[in-house]
Parts: sequence; C-alpha cells; structure tokens
Amino acid sequence: MRIFALIGLLVLLAGCTGTPEYNVEPEETTSVLPEVEATEYMGAQLTPLDAQRNNAIQGTQYIDKETYGLEVSGLVENKLNLSYGELLELPAYSEVEYMPCVEGWGFTAKWTGFRVTDLLELAEVKEDGVFVMFYSSDGYSTGMPLEYLENESIIMAYGINDVTLPADRGFPFQLVAKSKYGYKWAKWIVKIELVDEETKGFWEERGYSNDATVGGPAFE
Repeated sequence: MRIFALIGLLVLLAGCTGTPEYNVEPEETTSVLPEVEATEYMGAQLTPLDAQRNNAIQGTQYIDKETYGLEVSGLVENKLNLSYGELLELPAYSEVEYMPCVEGWGFTAKWTGFRVTDLLELAEVKEDGVFVMFYSSDGYSTGMPLEYLENESIIMAYGINDVTLPADRGFPFQLVAKSKYGYKWAKWIVKIELVDEETKGFWEERGYSNDATVGGPAFE
C-alpha cells in the first residue's frame, strides 16, 4: 500500500486537481449524430480524437452493434436486455466534460448519450438498490452510488465530439462520470447491476479510491 500512497501523491502533484470545470447542464439533443468531428462546444475547445489518450486492461474491444445487448439486473423489478437501437431511443443529451486520469493527463470532449437514470426508470429500481455497478466486455468493472448518478444527471455516451464513439473510446457506450477520476469512466459497457451496498470494481479492489472524486485521494 505504500507504493499506492506514493503514486497517489505524485498524481496530485502532477496537477490532477486542476482539471477544468464547465458547469454546463446537459442539453437536450438528438441521438442522430452529425458524424463530423466538432472542435468546439459551449465555448469549450474540444480535444481532437487523435490526441485523446486511452487506457484499457485488455486493449481495445470490438463490439458488434447488431448483436449487442445491454443487461440491467440485480435489485430491479424489471430485468432488461436492450439492443443498441433501443437504447438510442432514450432521450438524448449532450454536455462538455473533462475526463481526468489519475496519471495526470486528461482531455475535454463533447459527450452525447442518455441519462443512466432514464434507463433505470425502465428497470424500476427496488428500494434497497442503492449502488450501481457497471461491467465492461473486457472484464473491467466499477461502480458508484445511485444518488450520484441521479444528482449529476450522469449519461452513458454513444457519441463523442459529434461522432459515434470509436472502438478505442468505448463503443458502444462509455460512462461520463463527471467530477470523478478516469477509472470511473467505464467503456464497452455490457451490464449494469443494482446492489444494496457499496461495492468495489476492478481498480478499487487494487487500492484505488471507490469515491474517486477529483481533488481527493486517488488511493485508499
């Protein structure tokens, strides 16, 4: 754990606490993307896709949208398995957010997607479902409180800078976990599970903070 603490200190010194905040509410939009990369949105300069760095535990995942299904299970009244097309029928929103990595780098992007809570309304979360776990096709996982997803209107994005998420950016869906370090921004999401207590994901089980709020400690 000493090495985690040392790395965490170096990360904070590297400037992760100085990430930009835009404080712009998600804007209602359409799920039909222009497919022309945007360079600016809401007055913010967007990081070009080819300049965005990317981390993954098993490399880029390639998912066929024709056979894709998102499972929603756990403490819900209605278990779901929705296709890519069905998910794009949910109300769409766009927002500009900065994705901050614990390693000290990050990028600004325009994200377009649906609110997680709109999806969970279809599943009808049970009273004791208070924590939401996200699972990716490569075995990755992370989670956060349902209250945070509700209060921050967190979206699952299928678009970035006005184009469909490329495979290396997390197609078909990446979580836009604003105000959280990048390891909370799960990519290639294939399953969502409602549970009754705080649960650790892939990196959290290896010493990373389960809170992950930018400016706070990255490691426990």
